[in-house]
Order: sequence, then structure tokens, then C-alpha cells
Amino acid sequence: MRKTFFILFALIGLAGLVAEAHAEVDYKIVTGPERGTYIQIGQDLAKWVADPVGINLDVLASKGSAENVQRMRYEPGVKFALVQSDVYQAYLDMAKSGNEEAGKIIQPLRLIMPLYNEEIYFVVRSDSPINYIHEIKDKNISVGLIGSGTAQSATTLYKLMFNQPIPEQNAQHYSNEDALAKLIVRKLDVAIIVAGQPAKLFQDLNPDLLSQIKLLKLDPSVPETARAEQTYFPATIRTSSYPNWIKEDSPTLTVKAFLVTYDYNLRGTVGALTQFADSLCAHFDELQANGHPKWKQVKMELPPLSRGWKYYPPIEKRLRACIRKMAAGGSNAEAPVTQRAPKRSCTEAEKVLMLCNNQ
Repeated sequence: MRKTFFILFALIGLAGLVAEAHAEVDYKIVTGPERGTYIQIGQDLAKWVADPVGINLDVLASKGSAENVQRMRYEPGVKFALVQSDVYQAYLDMAKSGNEEAGKIIQPLRLIMPLYNEEIYFVVRSDSPINYIHEIKDKNISVGLIGSGTAQSATTLYKLMFNQPIPEQNAQHYSNEDALAKLIVRKLDVAIIVAGQPAKLFQDLNPDLLSQIKLLKLDPSVPETARAEQTYFPATIRTSSYPNWIKEDSPTLTVKAFLVTYDYNLRGTVGALTQFADSLCAHFDELQANGHPKWKQVKMELPPLSRGWKYYPPIEKRLRACIRKMAAGGSNAEAPVTQRAPKRSCTEAEKVLMLCNNQ
């Protein structure tokens, strides 16, 4: 009887270990809209990096970066997120200004590595009288869905360029697809969209609809551009990305995309993420050769970070070893439930970062 008890106990323990091991490799990554670049980057990571080391990486669509930060922090099973640099910085700035909720969300998040620059598209109707980005002041603008990185970029850019926020009556929160539809039927003047080129959104649009829209260009000589370039960087949307749409290269602005995780310390999770890092190193060439064209812009490097930004140490250690090798040639504990602050009015900046939903 005693022997039977010990055998049963051992089998139960073994079953628990198997279940735990299974849970450790069923991970999620939050990305972006179904026809955006982020979701394709997530699919590439699942296929070329996670799968070879036994991680079943479920690629989830989302509104974008601000929602991804929230889900990375609170949603069970989410181990990775794709986040724009300006959104990440906005959370840090909001936390520094005294917003406790922003601090609780961003403090335990860690960077894995920078990825690539995402182009910012300023789209108007083909018959619009405006041709340059600095001419959008006081226009009726779709800035993207609440929770999207587009919303953060659009509102930040407008404030930088014109030294004032977008008037509330002029800021519309539509999805990329809905924004283009509203633009074409003259319900909007401008649609701002953030996506790495080539973006499936524009590639999938039929020629008749493409003929009804055009891109605004960046004028480097005006003061509005100089102010925008305090945070964003100049770039070019190439005709080779959209040969059926634009006839000449179009200068614009970009924002950096980052791969983000959480400051995990459970041994099993740390081990799995370390394996993910080793696989990222081993299969980096395959990502660049077979993944989304944006992978060709990604460098295996970990540059110095702004104050408040931190790499995830277990992955950082492995990737720095990978970088040295290439140069030589050759516990997720559940987030604690916390008491919410008393309800109060919410600023536009907090709305964009989805910091109002929990008040």
C-alpha cells in the first residue's frame, strides 16, 4: 500500500511537471492590425525563431502599441509584444509625471531588441489642395484607434509641429481601413497611418481606390519639420514598395519598432526565453532572407538606451554573446491586483495610452 502511494505520488508529480513544461512553451505575442506589418513580423518570429526551439507562439492581432503594452503587462500567456518607441517613451514620461497606473504598467517591461523604422503615412484625397505634411493644421484628421501606436505618433507629431494638441473636434479615431474609406467619401481630410513598408494595407487596395488617394510629403525647409524631427526621423516611402500607386519616392517620417517582454524570473520562463534568444541568433539570417522585407533593415545589435529603458538581462546576455560571435566572423508571477485610484477626468494623452479604462 505504501509503495503504491509513493508510485501514485510520483506519477502526479510527473504529470504536474509535464503540464508545467507544456505551459512554458505555449506563449503569445501581441502585434497589430490584421493587414499591418507587425502581425507579419510576429508570424516570422513564430515560424523561424520560436518553433525551432519548441515554443508554440500564438500571434495575436491588436489595435497596436498602446494596447500591446497593456496586454504584455496583464494578459496571461503574453510573453512578447511589438511596441513603437514613442509609445514606450510616452508611458515612461507619464509615469515620471506622477501617473501611478502608467508606472505600474511600464516599470516591469523590458526590451529585447530594436527592430526597424516604421514609416508614417499622411494620406489625403487625390484632389486635395494640400501637398505637404505641415499643411494638415486644423484639418479633420483620423489619428488611429485608441490604443494604437498610430494614435500616439499622430498626436505627438501634431503637437510637435504646431505647438498645440489636435483640436478635439478634429481628431477622429478610426481603424486604418475605415480611415481610408472615410477619406474617399469626404468625411475626413487626412488619414495618418503608421506601417512598415511595404504595407499590406496599401498593397491590397484595388487600383480604383488607390487612384483616389495620395501621400503628403515632408518639406525639410519648414520649421514644423524641424520640430517634428526632435522625436522622429526622416525617411522615404519608395515607389518600389507601391509601384501601382505612387509615381515618385515620397519623403516622410519614421518611428522605431521594438520587441518587448516582461521582467520574468521563474526558472522555466527564463530558460525558454533564453532558448528564444539563442534561436533568434541562430536563425537571424533566415529571418532576413525569408521574412517580411523589413527584416533586412534589422541589425543584430543592442544600442545604448534612453534613461528608464532597460533590456531583459537573460536575453541581453545571450544576444551580446551572439553579437560578439558575429563580429568575430564566425517567475512570471501574475501581475498583482492593485487598488485603482479614484475616478477623475482623463487627459487626451492618457486616453491615447489607454490609461483611462481602469479609472
